[in-house]
Amino acid sequence: MSFDILWFLPSGGDTRHLGTSKSARPVSHQYLQQIAVAAENLGFDGVLIPVGSGCEDPWITASTLVPVTRRLRFLVALRTNGILPAVSARMAASLDRASGGRLMVNVVPGGNATELAADGVFLDHDERYAEADEFLSIWRRLCAGEKVDFSGKYHQVAGAQQKFPPVQKPYPPIYFGGSSPAAHELAGKHVDAYLSWGEPPAAVAEKIADVRAKAAKHGRTVKFGLRVHVIVRETNEQAWAAAEELIRHVDDEAIARTMKTYAGYDSVGQQRMAALHGGKRDQLEVSPNLWAGVGLARGGAGTALVGDPETVAARLKEYAELGIESFVLSGYPHLEEAYRFAELVFPLLPGKAHLAAAGEVVSGGPFDAPARVEKPLVKAA
Repeated sequence: MSFDILWFLPSGGDTRHLGTSKSARPVSHQYLQQIAVAAENLGFDGVLIPVGSGCEDPWITASTLVPVTRRLRFLVALRTNGILPAVSARMAASLDRASGGRLMVNVVPGGNATELAADGVFLDHDERYAEADEFLSIWRRLCAGEKVDFSGKYHQVAGAQQKFPPVQKPYPPIYFGGSSPAAHELAGKHVDAYLSWGEPPAAVAEKIADVRAKAAKHGRTVKFGLRVHVIVRETNEQAWAAAEELIRHVDDEAIARTMKTYAGYDSVGQQRMAALHGGKRDQLEVSPNLWAGVGLARGGAGTALVGDPETVAARLKEYAELGIESFVLSGYPHLEEAYRFAELVFPLLPGKAHLAAAGEVVSGGPFDAPARVEKPLVKAA
Protein backbone atom coordinates (compact mmCIF):
# COMPACT_ATOMS: atom_id res chain seq x y z
CA MET A 1 0.00 0.00 0.00
CA SER A 2 1.42 3.37 -1.03
CA PHE A 3 -0.20 6.73 -1.65
CA ASP A 4 0.59 10.38 -2.31
CA ILE A 5 0.13 13.03 0.36
CA LEU A 6 -0.54 16.61 -0.74
CA TRP A 7 -0.93 19.68 1.46
CA PHE A 8 -3.17 22.74 0.95
CA LEU A 9 -2.07 26.27 0.12
CA PRO A 10 -4.35 28.76 1.95
CA SER A 11 -4.41 31.44 -0.76
CA GLY A 12 -7.55 32.93 0.76
CA GLY A 13 -5.95 33.49 4.16
CA ASP A 14 -5.00 31.40 7.17
CA THR A 15 -5.96 31.30 10.83
CA ARG A 16 -5.64 29.41 14.06
CA HIS A 17 -9.33 29.84 14.99
CA LEU A 18 -12.32 29.59 12.67
CA GLY A 19 -15.17 32.04 12.97
CA THR A 20 -13.15 35.05 14.09
CA SER A 21 -10.79 37.58 12.60
CA LYS A 22 -8.70 37.81 15.76
CA SER A 23 -6.15 35.21 14.70
CA ALA A 24 -6.41 35.67 10.94
CA ARG A 25 -3.24 35.78 8.86
CA PRO A 26 -3.46 38.02 5.81
CA VAL A 27 -2.53 36.55 2.46
CA SER A 28 0.97 37.24 1.21
CA HIS A 29 2.97 35.44 -1.43
CA GLN A 30 5.87 35.26 1.00
CA TYR A 31 3.74 33.26 3.42
CA LEU A 32 2.42 30.98 0.66
CA GLN A 33 5.98 30.37 -0.52
CA GLN A 34 6.98 29.58 3.05
CA ILE A 35 4.28 26.89 3.24
CA ALA A 36 5.21 25.47 -0.16
CA VAL A 37 8.91 25.25 0.70
CA ALA A 38 8.07 23.65 4.04
CA ALA A 39 5.79 21.13 2.32
CA GLU A 40 8.56 20.18 -0.10
CA ASN A 41 11.22 19.89 2.60
CA LEU A 42 8.93 17.79 4.78
CA GLY A 43 8.20 15.30 2.02
CA PHE A 44 4.70 16.21 0.86
CA ASP A 45 4.16 15.27 -2.77
CA GLY A 46 2.37 18.46 -3.79
CA VAL A 47 0.06 21.31 -2.81
CA LEU A 48 -3.52 22.08 -3.82
CA ILE A 49 -4.05 25.70 -4.88
CA PRO A 50 -7.76 26.63 -4.75
CA VAL A 51 -9.88 28.94 -6.89
CA GLY A 52 -12.51 31.50 -5.90
CA SER A 53 -13.22 35.18 -5.55
CA GLY A 54 -11.77 35.06 -2.03
CA CYS A 55 -8.45 33.56 -3.18
CA GLU A 56 -5.39 34.73 -5.04
CA ASP A 57 -5.38 33.57 -8.66
CA PRO A 58 -4.19 29.94 -8.56
CA TRP A 59 -2.22 29.98 -11.81
CA ILE A 60 -0.24 33.09 -10.98
CA THR A 61 0.28 31.78 -7.45
CA ALA A 62 1.62 28.48 -8.80
CA SER A 63 4.02 30.32 -11.10
CA THR A 64 5.53 32.12 -8.09
CA LEU A 65 6.27 28.76 -6.45
CA VAL A 66 8.19 27.25 -9.36
CA PRO A 67 11.49 29.08 -8.66
CA VAL A 68 11.49 28.31 -4.92
CA THR A 69 10.80 24.55 -5.21
CA ARG A 70 12.39 21.68 -7.09
CA ARG A 71 10.22 18.60 -6.55
CA LEU A 72 6.86 19.80 -5.25
CA ARG A 73 3.89 19.33 -7.59
CA PHE A 74 1.12 21.91 -8.01
CA LEU A 75 -2.53 20.83 -8.12
CA VAL A 76 -3.90 24.04 -9.63
CA ALA A 77 -7.64 24.73 -9.68
CA LEU A 78 -9.16 25.43 -13.09
CA ARG A 79 -12.66 26.90 -13.32
CA THR A 80 -13.65 25.88 -16.84
CA ASN A 81 -16.42 28.44 -17.31
CA GLY A 82 -14.06 31.34 -16.64
CA ILE A 83 -11.63 30.88 -19.52
CA LEU A 84 -11.49 29.63 -23.10
CA PRO A 85 -10.21 26.04 -23.44
CA ALA A 86 -7.50 26.87 -26.01
CA VAL A 87 -6.15 29.69 -23.85
CA SER A 88 -6.23 27.45 -20.79
CA ALA A 89 -4.40 24.68 -22.65
CA ARG A 90 -1.56 27.09 -23.52
CA MET A 91 -1.36 28.23 -19.91
CA ALA A 92 -1.23 24.64 -18.67
CA ALA A 93 1.47 23.69 -21.16
CA SER A 94 3.53 26.77 -20.25
CA LEU A 95 3.33 26.10 -16.51
CA ASP A 96 4.09 22.42 -16.99
CA ARG A 97 7.15 23.31 -19.07
CA ALA A 98 8.31 26.01 -16.64
CA SER A 99 7.99 23.63 -13.67
CA GLY A 100 9.63 20.68 -15.38
CA GLY A 101 6.45 18.61 -15.49
CA ARG A 102 5.08 19.33 -12.01
CA LEU A 103 1.60 20.55 -12.92
CA MET A 104 -1.65 18.79 -12.03
CA VAL A 105 -5.01 20.38 -12.88
CA ASN A 106 -8.02 20.38 -10.54
CA VAL A 107 -11.12 21.02 -12.66
CA VAL A 108 -13.84 23.03 -10.90
CA PRO A 109 -17.03 23.47 -12.97
CA GLY A 110 -19.30 24.47 -10.11
CA GLY A 111 -19.37 26.30 -6.82
CA ASN A 112 -21.44 29.07 -5.33
CA ALA A 113 -23.90 30.38 -7.94
CA THR A 114 -23.73 33.88 -6.41
CA GLU A 115 -19.96 33.96 -6.72
CA LEU A 116 -20.13 32.65 -10.28
CA ALA A 117 -22.68 35.31 -11.22
CA ALA A 118 -20.32 37.97 -9.91
CA ASP A 119 -17.75 36.62 -12.38
CA GLY A 120 -20.29 36.74 -15.20
CA VAL A 121 -21.23 33.04 -15.21
CA PHE A 122 -24.98 32.38 -15.30
CA LEU A 123 -25.17 28.65 -15.99
CA ASP A 124 -27.28 26.36 -13.84
CA HIS A 125 -25.87 23.27 -12.16
CA ASP A 126 -26.13 20.75 -14.99
CA GLU A 127 -25.22 23.34 -17.61
CA ARG A 128 -21.92 23.91 -15.85
CA TYR A 129 -21.06 20.24 -16.19
CA ALA A 130 -22.17 20.19 -19.83
CA GLU A 131 -19.88 23.17 -20.43
CA ALA A 132 -17.02 21.40 -18.64
CA ASP A 133 -17.56 18.35 -20.85
CA GLU A 134 -17.07 20.46 -23.98
CA PHE A 135 -14.14 22.31 -22.41
CA LEU A 136 -12.26 19.13 -21.55
CA SER A 137 -13.03 17.57 -24.92
CA ILE A 138 -11.07 20.43 -26.48
CA TRP A 139 -8.46 20.89 -23.75
CA ARG A 140 -7.33 17.27 -23.62
CA ARG A 141 -6.91 17.01 -27.37
CA LEU A 142 -4.99 20.28 -27.63
CA CYS A 143 -2.61 19.35 -24.81
CA ALA A 144 -2.07 15.98 -26.48
CA GLY A 145 -0.85 17.75 -29.61
CA GLU A 146 -3.88 17.35 -31.86
CA LYS A 147 -5.27 19.91 -34.25
CA VAL A 148 -8.84 20.52 -33.10
CA ASP A 149 -12.06 21.61 -34.76
CA PHE A 150 -14.99 21.62 -32.38
CA SER A 151 -18.47 23.15 -32.44
CA GLY A 152 -20.59 22.81 -29.33
CA LYS A 153 -23.21 24.72 -27.40
CA TYR A 154 -20.70 26.44 -25.12
CA HIS A 155 -17.36 26.27 -26.97
CA GLN A 156 -16.21 26.43 -30.58
CA VAL A 157 -12.69 26.28 -32.01
CA ALA A 158 -11.49 26.07 -35.61
CA GLY A 159 -8.02 24.81 -36.47
CA ALA A 160 -6.80 25.09 -32.89
CA GLN A 161 -3.34 23.69 -32.22
CA GLN A 162 -0.58 24.19 -29.66
CA LYS A 163 2.95 25.08 -30.66
CA PHE A 164 4.57 24.23 -27.32
CA PRO A 165 3.42 20.94 -25.76
CA PRO A 166 3.42 20.17 -22.04
CA VAL A 167 6.18 18.05 -20.56
CA GLN A 168 3.77 15.39 -19.28
CA LYS A 169 2.15 13.11 -21.83
CA PRO A 170 -0.47 13.19 -23.06
CA TYR A 171 -1.23 16.14 -20.73
CA PRO A 172 -0.90 17.12 -17.05
CA PRO A 173 -3.10 14.86 -14.88
CA ILE A 174 -6.69 16.03 -14.46
CA TYR A 175 -8.20 15.90 -10.97
CA PHE A 176 -11.83 16.64 -10.23
CA GLY A 177 -14.39 16.45 -7.43
CA GLY A 178 -18.18 16.46 -7.53
CA SER A 179 -20.98 14.44 -5.99
CA SER A 180 -23.91 14.87 -8.38
CA PRO A 181 -24.85 12.43 -11.16
CA ALA A 182 -23.66 14.99 -13.72
CA ALA A 183 -20.33 15.25 -11.91
CA HIS A 184 -19.83 11.50 -11.88
CA GLU A 185 -20.59 11.32 -15.59
CA LEU A 186 -17.95 13.98 -16.26
CA ALA A 187 -15.43 12.15 -14.09
CA GLY A 188 -15.99 8.88 -15.89
CA LYS A 189 -15.54 10.48 -19.29
CA HIS A 190 -12.61 12.83 -18.78
CA VAL A 191 -10.64 12.87 -15.53
CA ASP A 192 -7.60 10.95 -14.33
CA ALA A 193 -8.29 11.21 -10.59
CA TYR A 194 -11.58 11.74 -8.75
CA LEU A 195 -11.41 13.59 -5.42
CA SER A 196 -14.05 13.08 -2.74
CA TRP A 197 -14.46 15.28 0.28
CA GLY A 198 -14.01 13.48 3.60
CA GLU A 199 -17.25 11.58 4.03
CA PRO A 200 -17.65 8.38 6.09
CA PRO A 201 -15.91 5.43 4.42
CA ALA A 202 -19.12 3.71 3.31
CA ALA A 203 -20.26 6.86 1.49
CA VAL A 204 -16.86 7.29 -0.15
CA ALA A 205 -16.94 3.64 -1.25
CA GLU A 206 -20.31 4.21 -2.96
CA LYS A 207 -18.94 7.20 -4.87
CA ILE A 208 -15.85 5.25 -5.94
CA ALA A 209 -18.01 2.40 -7.24
CA ASP A 210 -20.26 4.77 -9.20
CA VAL A 211 -17.40 6.70 -10.81
CA ARG A 212 -15.65 3.43 -11.70
CA ALA A 213 -18.82 2.25 -13.41
CA LYS A 214 -19.16 5.53 -15.31
CA ALA A 215 -15.52 5.32 -16.44
CA ALA A 216 -15.94 1.71 -17.56
CA LYS A 217 -18.69 2.81 -19.96
CA HIS A 218 -16.05 4.89 -21.74
CA GLY A 219 -13.40 2.18 -21.60
CA ARG A 220 -11.43 4.15 -19.03
CA THR A 221 -10.07 3.75 -15.50
CA VAL A 222 -9.93 6.49 -12.86
CA LYS A 223 -7.77 6.91 -9.76
CA PHE A 224 -9.22 8.23 -6.51
CA GLY A 225 -8.24 10.75 -3.84
CA LEU A 226 -9.63 12.24 -0.63
CA ARG A 227 -9.70 15.92 0.39
CA VAL A 228 -9.90 16.25 4.18
CA HIS A 229 -8.50 18.28 7.08
CA VAL A 230 -6.35 16.72 9.79
CA ILE A 231 -6.05 17.52 13.50
CA VAL A 232 -3.32 15.30 14.93
CA ARG A 233 -1.70 15.53 18.35
CA GLU A 234 0.42 13.20 20.45
CA THR A 235 -2.68 11.89 22.26
CA ASN A 236 -6.32 11.49 21.26
CA GLU A 237 -7.36 13.73 24.16
CA GLN A 238 -5.10 16.53 22.95
CA ALA A 239 -6.38 16.14 19.38
CA TRP A 240 -10.04 16.42 20.35
CA ALA A 241 -9.24 19.41 22.57
CA ALA A 242 -7.53 21.05 19.58
CA ALA A 243 -10.62 20.40 17.45
CA GLU A 244 -12.84 22.14 19.98
CA GLU A 245 -10.36 25.01 20.25
CA LEU A 246 -10.44 25.49 16.48
CA ILE A 247 -14.19 26.33 16.57
CA ARG A 248 -14.23 28.00 19.98
CA HIS A 249 -15.34 31.30 18.42
CA VAL A 250 -18.04 29.74 16.22
CA ASP A 251 -21.28 30.57 18.05
CA ASP A 252 -24.86 29.55 17.28
CA GLU A 253 -25.51 32.74 15.34
CA ALA A 254 -22.50 32.10 13.11
CA ILE A 255 -23.62 28.51 12.52
CA ALA A 256 -27.09 29.70 11.54
CA ARG A 257 -25.60 32.14 9.02
CA THR A 258 -23.43 29.41 7.55
CA MET A 259 -26.35 27.00 7.22
CA LYS A 260 -28.44 29.70 5.53
CA THR A 261 -25.64 30.24 3.04
CA TYR A 262 -25.41 26.50 2.36
CA ALA A 263 -29.15 26.39 1.66
CA GLY A 264 -28.61 28.67 -1.32
CA TYR A 265 -25.93 26.44 -2.90
CA ASP A 266 -26.78 24.07 -5.74
CA SER A 267 -23.63 22.04 -5.04
CA VAL A 268 -24.54 18.46 -4.13
CA GLY A 269 -21.17 18.01 -2.46
CA GLN A 270 -21.78 21.05 -0.25
CA GLN A 271 -25.24 19.77 0.64
CA ARG A 272 -23.72 16.45 1.67
CA MET A 273 -21.15 18.22 3.84
CA ALA A 274 -23.87 20.27 5.58
CA ALA A 275 -26.02 17.19 6.13
CA LEU A 276 -23.21 15.50 8.08
CA HIS A 277 -23.53 17.93 10.99
CA GLY A 278 -26.97 19.45 10.37
CA GLY A 279 -25.85 22.65 12.07
CA LYS A 280 -25.58 20.90 15.46
CA ARG A 281 -22.48 21.03 17.61
CA ASP A 282 -23.34 17.87 19.58
CA GLN A 283 -23.24 15.48 16.59
CA LEU A 284 -19.91 16.26 14.98
CA GLU A 285 -18.14 12.89 15.05
CA VAL A 286 -19.91 11.47 12.00
CA SER A 287 -17.70 8.38 11.73
CA PRO A 288 -14.90 7.14 14.00
CA ASN A 289 -12.43 10.04 14.25
CA LEU A 290 -14.11 11.90 11.34
CA TRP A 291 -15.21 15.28 12.70
CA ALA A 292 -17.58 17.64 10.84
CA GLY A 293 -16.85 20.73 12.93
CA VAL A 294 -14.91 22.55 10.22
CA GLY A 295 -18.10 22.66 8.14
CA LEU A 296 -19.85 24.73 10.81
CA ALA A 297 -17.69 27.69 9.85
CA ARG A 298 -16.65 27.32 6.20
CA GLY A 299 -17.73 25.90 2.89
CA GLY A 300 -15.98 23.26 0.84
CA ALA A 301 -14.21 20.43 2.63
CA GLY A 302 -15.82 20.42 6.06
CA THR A 303 -14.47 17.38 7.87
CA ALA A 304 -11.25 16.52 9.67
CA LEU A 305 -9.58 13.32 10.81
CA VAL A 306 -8.91 13.80 14.53
CA GLY A 307 -6.66 11.74 16.75
CA ASP A 308 -3.19 10.68 17.76
CA PRO A 309 -0.69 9.71 15.05
CA GLU A 310 -1.50 5.99 15.13
CA THR A 311 -5.24 6.63 14.91
CA VAL A 312 -5.03 9.12 12.04
CA ALA A 313 -2.63 6.84 10.13
CA ALA A 314 -5.03 3.93 10.62
CA ARG A 315 -7.97 5.97 9.29
CA LEU A 316 -5.98 7.03 6.23
CA LYS A 317 -5.13 3.39 5.56
CA GLU A 318 -8.82 2.46 5.85
CA TYR A 319 -9.61 4.92 3.05
CA ALA A 320 -6.66 3.60 1.06
CA GLU A 321 -8.14 0.11 1.29
CA LEU A 322 -11.24 1.47 -0.47
CA GLY A 323 -9.09 2.55 -3.42
CA ILE A 324 -7.90 6.02 -2.36
CA GLU A 325 -4.42 6.61 -3.78
CA SER A 326 -3.86 10.27 -2.87
CA PHE A 327 -4.81 12.45 0.09
CA VAL A 328 -5.10 16.24 -0.08
CA LEU A 329 -4.76 17.37 3.53
CA SER A 330 -4.85 20.65 5.43
CA GLY A 331 -4.82 21.99 8.97
CA TYR A 332 -5.05 25.34 10.71
CA PRO A 333 -2.71 27.14 10.64
CA HIS A 334 -1.24 25.52 7.57
CA LEU A 335 2.44 26.20 8.19
CA GLU A 336 2.64 24.75 11.68
CA GLU A 337 0.25 21.89 10.96
CA ALA A 338 2.28 20.80 7.93
CA TYR A 339 5.23 20.28 10.26
CA ARG A 340 3.11 18.62 12.92
CA PHE A 341 1.51 16.14 10.53
CA ALA A 342 4.78 15.26 8.82
CA GLU A 343 6.64 14.76 12.10
CA LEU A 344 3.93 12.71 13.77
CA VAL A 345 2.24 10.75 10.98
CA PHE A 346 4.72 10.34 8.11
CA PRO A 347 6.79 7.79 10.07
CA LEU A 348 3.65 5.59 10.19
CA LEU A 349 2.72 5.76 6.51
CA PRO A 350 3.92 3.49 3.71
CA GLY A 351 6.21 5.34 1.36
CA LYS A 352 6.84 8.10 3.92
CA ALA A 353 8.46 6.33 6.86
CA HIS A 354 11.92 6.72 5.31
CA LEU A 355 11.74 10.51 5.59
CA ALA A 356 12.13 10.67 9.36
CA ALA A 357 14.86 8.05 9.34
CA ALA A 358 16.83 10.06 6.80
CA GLY A 359 16.44 13.35 8.63
CA GLU A 360 14.19 14.73 5.89
CA VAL A 361 11.53 15.70 8.44
CA VAL A 362 12.77 18.49 10.66
CA SER A 363 12.05 17.86 14.33
CA GLY A 364 11.19 20.55 16.80
CA GLY A 365 8.82 22.65 14.69
CA PRO A 366 9.16 25.38 12.08
CA PHE A 367 11.09 27.86 14.21
CA ASP A 368 13.81 25.60 15.58
CA ALA A 369 17.11 24.84 13.89
CA PRO A 370 16.99 21.79 11.60
CA ALA A 371 18.03 18.55 13.24
CA ARG A 372 19.04 16.31 10.35
CA VAL A 373 20.66 12.93 10.43
CA GLU A 374 23.35 13.05 7.78
CA LYS A 375 22.84 9.84 5.85
CA PRO A 376 21.54 9.04 2.38
CA LEU A 377 17.81 9.10 1.73
CA VAL A 378 16.62 5.55 1.22
CA LYS A 379 13.25 4.38 -0.01
CA ALA A 380 11.09 2.11 2.09
CA ALA A 381 10.82 -1.43 0.89
